[in-house]
Amino acid sequence: MVGCSLSAPRYSGPRSDHFDGKQFRNIGGVRAQEGMKPLLKWMLHREKGPFPERPDLPYGPKPPTRVGPGELRVTFVNHGTFLLQVDGLNILTDPIWSERTSPYQWAGPKRLRPPGLRFDELPPIDVVLISHNHYDHLDVETLRRLAARDQPRIFAGLGVRQFLTEQGIPNATDMEWWQQLPLSPQIRLACVPAQHFSGRGLRDRDATLWAGYVLQTTAGNLYYAGDTGYGDFFRAIGQRFAPIRLAILPIGAYRPQWFMAPIHISPAEAVQAHLDLGARQSIGTHFGTFQLADDGLTEPTTDLRLALEKKEVPDSTFLVLPEGLGWHARPL
Repeated sequence: MVGCSLSAPRYSGPRSDHFDGKQFRNIGGVRAQEGMKPLLKWMLHREKGPFPERPDLPYGPKPPTRVGPGELRVTFVNHGTFLLQVDGLNILTDPIWSERTSPYQWAGPKRLRPPGLRFDELPPIDVVLISHNHYDHLDVETLRRLAARDQPRIFAGLGVRQFLTEQGIPNATDMEWWQQLPLSPQIRLACVPAQHFSGRGLRDRDATLWAGYVLQTTAGNLYYAGDTGYGDFFRAIGQRFAPIRLAILPIGAYRPQWFMAPIHISPAEAVQAHLDLGARQSIGTHFGTFQLADDGLTEPTTDLRLALEKKEVPDSTFLVLPEGLGWHARPL
């Protein structure tokens, strides 16, 4: 079967409070919707918001080659892809330049807006962070291009390294929740919990770990949430890595909430996560490129602003960047 052949290898390792020896699970046992019945219910009653295709949008300006010690520059590329330039390192999160989030380039969710940066204008990439192995976050084609060009170090949840190695993508390291590793004398990487699921085929459901990341830098602590539902772990991350200088939080793919809530936070939940983390600044992610759920192009931003107003949080503390725009943090 095609779905079986697409499945990634399963992680094999010691049991833990979130791994039973075969499958990973979320804190508190929260699970994504499973089986055909809820999927068919959603597919048969979809109410998609408008999401016009804009393939003609301009690219953003070429970013600097690097930034200096204590500096932080953040560029939103598209979907979950950010270029983080801090303390002399260039870091990409969940890079995707492909036209579809699918094993095939003739089927599956289609790109509706171009990436904010041309791939060839990326500076040398030192580190890639992979939150989980879904096609919209682990894009094999993009990772192969990066590996051929820059040979970056790649960090992902437990079990993902074997899949990358089989795909000819070297320099990958598996990480467990709460594990920490040095990236440079100035930067330390921590893998942190998220609430999601994993799988690329029919036989690898939850066989590898999903995660978020905290970068501890001289410019402050930076948190990338990846793909996640809402949970108490936001508060735990905020307490363990206080103060959070910047949080990158998902705001899209949340409708209908009865189906999406276990695995994707809504804009209102993103605002609550911002507060739970005690983040000084947040930036939205996971919106605007592929229509993976029923929310339209502008709904995430509109709902985010309404949620900020309801919680009396200033707009300026939770930004939504256009593709290709670089945000330069003020010095601490």
